[in-house]
Amino acid sequence: MTRWLLDTDPVSLNERGDALVRQRLVSVDPKAVFVSVVTVEEMIRGRLAMLARRPQGEPRVHAYRKFLETVLFCSTISVVAFSSECEGRFHELRGQRLRIGSQDLRIAATALVHDMVVVTRNGKDFRRVPGLLIENWTVEA
Repeated sequence: MTRWLLDTDPVSLNERGDALVRQRLVSVDPKAVFVSVVTVEEMIRGRLAMLARRPQGEPRVHAYRKFLETVLFCSTISVVAFSSECEGRFHELRGQRLRIGSQDLRIAATALVHDMVVVTRNGKDFRRVPGLLIENWTVEA
C-alpha cells in the first residue's frame, strides 16, 4: 500500500482550502497519509513567528486561531518521527552535495527510510534526491 508523506506546502494549501489537495486527501485512505515531525516543526515555527511579531487586536486573535488550527491538525494526522536512521540517511544525502534545503532533505530522508512518497509542489528540489518518489497533488491526476 502506498503511504504519502506531506511536505509543508500541501498542508498549508489544504488549510487554505485548495480544492485539488482536498480532493486527493479525501480520495485516499487517511491511515496512509502522514507528516514528518520536520513538517510539524516548520508549521509551528511559522505560527510562532506570526505571534512574535506582537500583533494586537484582531491580528493577534487571528494569529492565535491559526496557531490553534495547526495544533489541532497535528493531533489528527499521523506524525513520523525523525529517527537515528533518518539522521543517518540525511547525512548520506548531504554528503552527495545535493542542492536542496536542510529541512527538505530531512523530509526526503524520512520518506526514504519509511518507503513513502513525498507529496509536494517543490519537485525542482525533491527530484534531486536519488530514489525519492514524489507526487504533486495540486495538478489533475
